[in-house]
Amino acid sequence: MASTIFRSFQSHPFVLQPTTLLRRKNVLLYCTVRSAQTQAATQEKVKPRQVRVSNVTQNKTLENVLKDYEAVIGIETHVQLSTVTKAFCSCPYNYASQPNTSICPICMGLPGALPILNFKVIESAVKVGLALNCKLALNSKFDRKQYFYADLPKGYQISQFDVPIATGGYIDLDIPVEFGGGHRKFGITRVHMEEDAGKLMHSDDGSRSQVDLNRAGVPLLEIVSEPDMRNGTEAAEYAAEIQRVVRYLGVSNGNMQEGSLRCDVNVSVRPIGQLHFGTKVEIKNMNSFSNVTRAIDYEISRQVLLHSQGQEKEIVQETRLWEEGAQKTFTMRKKEGLSDYRYFPEPDLPGVFLTKDYVDSIQDSLPELPEMKRRRYEKMGLSMQDVLFLANDMNVADFFDTTITKGADAKLAANWIMSDIAAYMKNEELTIPEVKLSPQELAELIAYIKDGTISGKIGKQILFELLAKGGTVKGLIEEKDLVQIVDPIEIEKMVEKVLSENPKQLDQYRSGKTKLQGYFAGQIMKLSKGKANPGILNKILLEKLNAQS
Repeated sequence: MASTIFRSFQSHPFVLQPTTLLRRKNVLLYCTVRSAQTQAATQEKVKPRQVRVSNVTQNKTLENVLKDYEAVIGIETHVQLSTVTKAFCSCPYNYASQPNTSICPICMGLPGALPILNFKVIESAVKVGLALNCKLALNSKFDRKQYFYADLPKGYQISQFDVPIATGGYIDLDIPVEFGGGHRKFGITRVHMEEDAGKLMHSDDGSRSQVDLNRAGVPLLEIVSEPDMRNGTEAAEYAAEIQRVVRYLGVSNGNMQEGSLRCDVNVSVRPIGQLHFGTKVEIKNMNSFSNVTRAIDYEISRQVLLHSQGQEKEIVQETRLWEEGAQKTFTMRKKEGLSDYRYFPEPDLPGVFLTKDYVDSIQDSLPELPEMKRRRYEKMGLSMQDVLFLANDMNVADFFDTTITKGADAKLAANWIMSDIAAYMKNEELTIPEVKLSPQELAELIAYIKDGTISGKIGKQILFELLAKGGTVKGLIEEKDLVQIVDPIEIEKMVEKVLSENPKQLDQYRSGKTKLQGYFAGQIMKLSKGKANPGILNKILLEKLNAQS
């Protein structure tokens, strides 16, 4: 019977929301009742009590009130792991694949189907726990988190409750200078393993919902922070650092747009000096770090406004959605408590037992993490702007590191990568592994400019050709005859030729219009096809210009 049902789902890519079960020729169909009541129950939306705060951030009165309150912010980050198969079955998961094409009786929650743990999930969890400076539980277990939702076919989620795999860690990060700068350390409460649910796909008019179970059973790590953040910028930078860490570890692509990294933010406010926390509100539906910042800042303003108006009781523990178009949060549903989930140990899975040797082997295999790179780059004398740019992307950092191992000056390499190479990648919509330039050739280019073989201007011409077509610096210099002219006699002849051909401008210069020096330098560079050494050129030019003045 289970296989009959499974085949019926495979032939009907969208599983409709279950409201009525019909049996026709041994095929189980899910039907949708198109009623406002059903739709409201499906989406679990509660009509919000409207509080007008659309312009509060621009209101000077509120700005003054904000100074009297402190926000307390914590983040629950769900990281989708890049394993070949799902957490408890052999189904693959590919983002944007056709609905219900990667499902089986296990991830569909059919009766009698038993989960089998994917050990890559444990390996990823240990890596993340170690990277976040957590204490690992050598003995942990899985639990059932009970709740009903249309995209959760089993009626429960396999997760970890009282014995998570990692606890008590922290993360260090640097705030960009444009946001105030400084170093921050945020606590990590826990890291635990769990499975993802499916996905509801709502029609445009809101009359029906369809269920795609491809994502059901995909392995997740939930990383829960301590409530250590105090504003939207800190929260967004924390989330961005989590993204960098999981990418450096290779456990997830961390793409927020794909849902590979999802942040649920808990926000509360309290008067300055008050010790106990205010009522926290959870915000979902943020698919970028800028949205995290804006949603938190809005929610802080909303809660502070209610406090200032004596309506703090209107702040209830609930889940709210961030609406990007309206730039507001809206009530989604009242927040469940721990007792609602009725956790109990997962009977179909054994405990997770780690040995010290296993943990040590993973510890030894960890790459240099973003925080380590930033500190190493600082010791090279790079500015914080350089450090943050280079360490932000692991591929960029690897390119930079390889370039300097080839002998390039660190500051010069950073300048080339952050300016011309970054601009080229942005314009061409490429990543650094996709460009034709190699770290070896960038190091060669820097060396040729530094020793005066070519000018910086010619260097840029060579750079863009290498980025687009590849090749070698030496080969391009020889092919295009780009060696810099450093012979003073040859440059002096070009200077005299240009001055003799521009007597009017020469008289104007000697009459006081000294800005014409740039004009003459440009003409000489044009005559030399950009190969004249700028230092020698300007020295000779000044001598000739001022010789008869």
